[in-house]
Amino acid sequence: MDKITNPPQLSPDDQAALAGGRCSQPFSILGPRPHGEGQWLTVFHPDLASLAAVGPGGTVPLARVAGDLFAGPIPAGPYRLKARSGGGVEWTFEDPYRFGPVLGEMDLHLLAEGTHKRLWRVLGAHVMTHQGVSGTHFAVWAPNAQRVSVVGQFNGWDGRRHPMRRVGQGFWEIFLPDLTEGTLYKYEILDAQGGVMQKADPVGFGSQHPPEKASVVRDIAGYGWKDADWMAGRAAAQDRRAPISIYEVHPGSWRRKYDDGGRPLSYQEMARDLVSYAKDMGFTHLELMPVSEFPFDGSWGYQPVGLYAPTIRFGPPHKFRDLVDAAHRAGLGVLLDWVPGHFPTDAHGLARFDGTELYEHADPREGFHQDWNTLIYNYGRTEVQNFLTANAVYWLDEYHIDGLRVDAVASMLYRDYSRKDGEWVPNKDGGRENYEAIAFLQNMNIEAYAEQPGIMTMAEESTSFPKVSAPVDAGGLGFGFKWNMGWMNDTLRYMSRDPVHRRYHHDLMSFGLMYAFTENFILPISHDEVVHGKGSLLHKMPGDEWQQFANLRAYYGFMWGHPGKKLLFMGCEFGQPEEWNHNGELNWHAASQPMHQGVQALVRDLNALYRDTPALHVKDAEPEGFQWIATDPAQSTYAWVRRGDAGDPPVVVVCNFTPVPRPDFRIGVPQAGRWREAVNTDATAYGGSGMGNLGGVVADGEPQDGQPASMAVTLPPLSVVIFVAAD
Repeated sequence: MDKITNPPQLSPDDQAALAGGRCSQPFSILGPRPHGEGQWLTVFHPDLASLAAVGPGGTVPLARVAGDLFAGPIPAGPYRLKARSGGGVEWTFEDPYRFGPVLGEMDLHLLAEGTHKRLWRVLGAHVMTHQGVSGTHFAVWAPNAQRVSVVGQFNGWDGRRHPMRRVGQGFWEIFLPDLTEGTLYKYEILDAQGGVMQKADPVGFGSQHPPEKASVVRDIAGYGWKDADWMAGRAAAQDRRAPISIYEVHPGSWRRKYDDGGRPLSYQEMARDLVSYAKDMGFTHLELMPVSEFPFDGSWGYQPVGLYAPTIRFGPPHKFRDLVDAAHRAGLGVLLDWVPGHFPTDAHGLARFDGTELYEHADPREGFHQDWNTLIYNYGRTEVQNFLTANAVYWLDEYHIDGLRVDAVASMLYRDYSRKDGEWVPNKDGGRENYEAIAFLQNMNIEAYAEQPGIMTMAEESTSFPKVSAPVDAGGLGFGFKWNMGWMNDTLRYMSRDPVHRRYHHDLMSFGLMYAFTENFILPISHDEVVHGKGSLLHKMPGDEWQQFANLRAYYGFMWGHPGKKLLFMGCEFGQPEEWNHNGELNWHAASQPMHQGVQALVRDLNALYRDTPALHVKDAEPEGFQWIATDPAQSTYAWVRRGDAGDPPVVVVCNFTPVPRPDFRIGVPQAGRWREAVNTDATAYGGSGMGNLGGVVADGEPQDGQPASMAVTLPPLSVVIFVAAD
C-alpha cells in the first residue's frame, strides 16, 4: 500500500477523554475511517505491549500514538485485531468500533415517542449476528449521561474500553463481537456532574444470583412451545363466565429440597411437582408471586430491580418457560404478580439511573413511597410509561403468561395515598387522583388485551375507586377483574368472632352482596392474611381444635358458594397451622394429618363442584345469578340461591355459623323435587361430625321465603351445605 500522508490527528482533548473515560462520541474517534485508498484505524486498549490489524493482506502493526492509544493505516476491508501483552501472550479479537448501528430510524422514533410496543426487542442485551459476525448488541436509555459504557469481566470492568454510541434522543448502543450467552455485564455511566456508577440493565433478560448484582446476557429466542391447545382455548377459560380458582404461590417456599441444602425447587421441579399438585387439587390457575428479579428475599419479589428478568433463584429464562409450558399442557393457566407501582432504591437499580431522577419523580412528595421506602415511577413521562407497558406485554408475549395481577393499584391511583396533609402534590385540578397513573393503567390494559387476546388482568385495589374492571371506552381502568379486599376483610373479621357474638356482626358476611356486581370480583385469601403476626388462617378461627377446623371448612364452603372467582394462598388449602414463613417451606407434615387432609379434600371437592356446576360461576358478576333466600342474625344462618343460564340446575347454599345443630331447618327453594347434597362441610370425609341429609332432600310445593317451594334440611354445626337441583 502506498504511503499515506497527512494521517488523522487526535486532539489532546480527545486523547484525554479516551484515557480518562470521558469520551461521549467514541465512534467519531475510534475504529476505521476512509483515508486515501485504504483506511485509518484508531484503537484504544489499555495494558498492551503491541497491537496490530490482521486482514486479507496480512498483519499490519499499529503505532502507539499516546499512552494506550494505537493508530495507523491499514488496507480497506474487514480486519481483526491482534494484541500482545507485556508477558508475551497473544490473542486476536474483533474491533467493536468497525460495526455500524443496529437500531434503525423507526425504532429510535418509536422509542423517543414512547410508543414502542416491543421495546424489549431493541433495548437490553441481544445475542445476534451483525454484519456477518456473532456477538451481543447492547442498548440503553440514559438521556442525561455524558458517557455510557458496557463493562464486564470481558474488559476488566473498565469503562474506558467500550463506550457506547449515542443515538436518537438519549439512547446508547454498541455491538460487542464474540460476547455470548452467560456474559456478565453492567452499564457504567458518567453522569452530568462527573460521577461514575455501575447499573444493572433495566431491560436485561437475566441477572446474577443475589446478592451479586450484574446483569447476564440471556438469549431468550427459540423456545419450542408445546402449549398450542391451551393458547387456542384460554380465552374461554379466562372469561368472566368461566370457573376461575387460583392457587397463589410463593415459588421460593412452596417446597424446599432439604436433602440439597434446603434450596427451593427449580422451575423444572415446579413444572413437575407444583403443576401436578395444583392440577390434582382442582385449581384452574397458578398465580406466582413476583418472579421479576429482585435483590432482597424479604420483599418476596415486590421490590424488583429487573422487570424483564425471571429471577435466577430457580433457573434461567428457558427453564421458567418449562414451568409455564408444563402448566398449560396440564390445563392450568399461569398468572404473575406484577409490580409497576414502585421500585427499590438499590444503587445498581433504576434509582437516579443516569444521575438524574429518570424513572422516578424528583419531588419526594410524588416520588418516594413512605410505607415501603421505595421510589414511585413518573407515569407522566412517556418513556417510563413505554418501559412499563411494554414490560406487561413482554411477559404475556415471551413467556405465554395468561394474566397479570397488578400489585398496589390503590397506591398508584391516589397522590395522597398513605400521606398526611402537606405531604403530597395535588393534580392539576387540585384533587387527589393521579391522572398520569390512571392513564398508564388504562393504556397498559388496552395494549395487553390488544396484543395478547385471551389474557386477563387483575387489580389489587382496596378502595372504592369506580369501574376498575370496566372497559376503558366506558370510563373504566380496563382491568378484567378486581380483588375484593373489602369482602376478605369483612368476612375474616366475622369468622374470627366467637360464634356466640356473631349475631351482632351478621352484616359482615352479607354486606359484600351490596356491591358484588359492581365489578368483576375475585375473592382473595392471599398471602397478606397469613404473615406479619396475623397468624394462620386456621388459627384465626375461634374455639377448640375441632371448632377451628369446622369454622375453616365452613368458611371455604361460604367462599366457594359466594359470587366471585376464587383465590387461595398456598398452605391454606390444608389448614397450615403456622403463619407463612418465606424462609422455609409449607408444613407438609401437617398436611399428612387427618384433620388437615380433611380440609384439603374439601377444597379439592369444592373446586370440582365449582368447575362442574355452571350456576356457581357463569353469573359470578351478574346480579341475576344470585338471590337471597333468608338470613337470620339470631341463629347466624344464611341461605341463598345461585343461578346460571336457562337450563342450568340452580344451587342453594345454606350456612350455619354456630355450633348448634339445626335439624328440620326449613328454607324456601326455587323449585320442587329432589335436591342433591353436593357438599357438606361437616362430612366425616372432611373431619366433621357426619351430620347431614343422606345425600339429598325432596322439596315440596309449600312456598316459603318468597320461593315457590321449600324443603326441610339438616344443618350441621359450624357448617355450609350446598344443594344442587337434581330434577
